[in-house]
Amino acid sequence: MHSELIAVAMSGGVDSSAVAALMKRQGLNVAGLTMQLWNQRRLPQLATEATTGRCCSLDDVYDARRVAEDLDMPFYVVNLEDHFEESVVKPFVADYLEGRTPIPCTHCNTFIKFDRFLELADSVGAKSIATGHYARVGYNGESGRWELRTAIDFSKDQTYFLWGLTQEQLSRTLFPLGHMTKPEVRQLAVDLKLAVAGKPESYEICFVPNGDYAGFIDAYLNEKGDGAVAAQGNIVHEDGRELGRHAGAHRFTVGQRKGLGIAAPEPLYVISTDPKSQTVTVGGNDSLLRKTLVARDINWISWPGVESPARVQVRIRNRHVPAGATLSPLPDGKVEVAFDEPQRAVTPGQGAVFYSGELVVGGGWIE
Repeated sequence: MHSELIAVAMSGGVDSSAVAALMKRQGLNVAGLTMQLWNQRRLPQLATEATTGRCCSLDDVYDARRVAEDLDMPFYVVNLEDHFEESVVKPFVADYLEGRTPIPCTHCNTFIKFDRFLELADSVGAKSIATGHYARVGYNGESGRWELRTAIDFSKDQTYFLWGLTQEQLSRTLFPLGHMTKPEVRQLAVDLKLAVAGKPESYEICFVPNGDYAGFIDAYLNEKGDGAVAAQGNIVHEDGRELGRHAGAHRFTVGQRKGLGIAAPEPLYVISTDPKSQTVTVGGNDSLLRKTLVARDINWISWPGVESPARVQVRIRNRHVPAGATLSPLPDGKVEVAFDEPQRAVTPGQGAVFYSGELVVGGGWIE
C-alpha cells in the first residue's frame, strides 16, 4: 500500500533535487512538479551572455526533468506564466514606480510557490508539498499554531522570504533541508549521483537576468505599449542643495551609493525617493539611520498577534543581522518597530520580519 503522495517543487537546482532524492530514498511516495514562471525569451534586449545565476529558466526545467527521470518518479511541468506576471511582475513594476523597493521572491513564495503550488498538489492527489527552502516547520500543540523556525544553517536561512505563508500552507509543507547545512546537501547530491550536484546557485531575480531593474521596467512597459517611463527630476542634498538631474526616481533605491551620476567630495547615499515630484534626496551615511519603522499587512505566524508591546528581533533585509526591537500594535492593524539601536537603510517596500530567537513571529511590509 502506497503512502500518501507528496508533491516536490523541483526548480532544477541542487536543493530541490536533493529533497526529491532524499524523500525517494526514504521510501516516500513522491511526484515532481516544476512551475514554468517566466519566458526567458521575452524582452531579448535584456539578455546577456552570462545566463547563469537565474532561477526558473528552460535549462532548469530540463534539469528537473532529468533528475526526476533518474529517480524514476512521476514528473509534471505546469505553465504558471500568467499567474506569475499578475502576482509578481506587475506588482514589482508598480512598486518601483511608486518609490518602493520590492522583494519579488516573497511575492513569488506567497502567491505562486505555495498558494498556486498547493492547488497543483491537490490536482495530482498530493496531501503535502516539499520544497528545498532552508527553514523548519512544526506544530505547537499548546498554542494550536504551526510554527516557522530558522534553518540550522543560518547562513542559508530563507525565512525572510517565507513570512507570508499562512497556517494552512504551513500545515501542508515540508522543509527537509531545514536541519542540514549547504555543504551537507551538496555532499548528499554527490553521493546520490544527481546530475545537478555541481550546479551553481541562483542569485538573480529570474525575470531580470542582467540585474538592471530600471532597464527591465522600461522594456516591460514598452512591450505592453505603455512606453518607457518618461521621468526626470532633481538629485537634491538633504541640506537643500541641488546636485544634478536624473532620468527617473525608479532608478534609485534607499541606501544606494554607486551610480548616482553626481560628483561630491564625500560619499553620498540615497536617503529617499519621491516619485510624485521625481526628487531623489541624498545625504551622508548617518542620515540613513532610522530608529523606528511602521509595517503594514502583517502576517502572524508563530504568534497569533500582539496586543501590547513585545520584544523581538527584526530583519529588514535578507542578509540583515536580526536587530533587537520592541513591537507595538497600532490601531489599524499595522505595527511599529522601535529598534534598540538605529538601523541603516530602512527601505519602503522591503519586508520587516519578526523573530523570537529561532521562531518566526510574523512579518509585514515596510511603509
